[in-house]
Amino acid sequence: MKLLVTGGAGFIGANFIRHVRKEHPDWDITNLDKLTYAGNLENLRDIEGQPGYHFVKGDIADRKLIDELLSQGLDVIVNFAAESHVDRSILDASPFIETNVKGTQVLLEGAKKHGIQKFIQVSTDEVYGSIDKGSFTEESNLSPNSPYSASKAAADLLCRAYFKTHGLPTVITRCTNNFGPYQFPEKLIPLAVTNTLEDKPIPVYGDGLNIRDWIFVTDHCRALDVVIQKGQPGRIYNIGGGNEKTNLELIRKLLVLLKEPESLMQFVGDRPAHDRRYALDCSRITAELGWKPAYSFDKALGATVDWYLKNEPWWGSIKSGEYSKYYKEMYLKR
Repeated sequence: MKLLVTGGAGFIGANFIRHVRKEHPDWDITNLDKLTYAGNLENLRDIEGQPGYHFVKGDIADRKLIDELLSQGLDVIVNFAAESHVDRSILDASPFIETNVKGTQVLLEGAKKHGIQKFIQVSTDEVYGSIDKGSFTEESNLSPNSPYSASKAAADLLCRAYFKTHGLPTVITRCTNNFGPYQFPEKLIPLAVTNTLEDKPIPVYGDGLNIRDWIFVTDHCRALDVVIQKGQPGRIYNIGGGNEKTNLELIRKLLVLLKEPESLMQFVGDRPAHDRRYALDCSRITAELGWKPAYSFDKALGATVDWYLKNEPWWGSIKSGEYSKYYKEMYLKR
């Protein structure tokens, strides 16, 4: 099988490529990444040069490049490429529209032209908006509340339209919050861990009681693997870990693992339109494709913390550059 993995130098994309190289060494992977701030080739340094793996620097919104790549007889597109941080979308939504909406449309058009066998759109639970009780199913209405989630919802609707209008075999996956190695340190878990190691405050939005469901990134990659092989065109599959935690609860767990005091938490002004709770009903992917999470939350969280403890050069080089400036702008001025 020949895969085009877009955004493969990012957090989830890089972990997915590692998963495929381990589980399907005969699959051929072309990794297309623009290498924006969150794309880091260090995430895949040990895979470079291996047979069956190819890296291409480029933009999914570049029609000529996409046409050239897909003319090489690729079978499946797995679209991770996206601007993904809510805070950044609040500051400036335009990059989110360019990549998440226009880029997805360019990929879809290329997939249609070149007869791609399956198009996997990696989306997010945030497209559903917030829910007080119960869980969202794949049939729930989309109600995004941030420019980021609105751009992802728009991309999902384009995938649906290309399936309905052109018969393009698109599959949409919507996953809860991921955690694990190689996650860019603006996200909550690596931010909390690395700030603690640097003896810096951990910013906590509002009252810290916003609830998220957490999934170890390897479980997400396992789910995508199953979707590639058995997912039905036109279907949507929710993917979750079944680990709902408030932000306060999660940060306290991290501080216990790091043996640091809760005084490191610093409550800051809340994010505009901050969704209170996300929750997904993932019974469809379990019933239809036989997937379920394999990793214990506590063990996976401990392994994740251990990874950051052992890989300070990786995150240190990131935080000393652009991220350091961004951190000051977003948190210390609140």
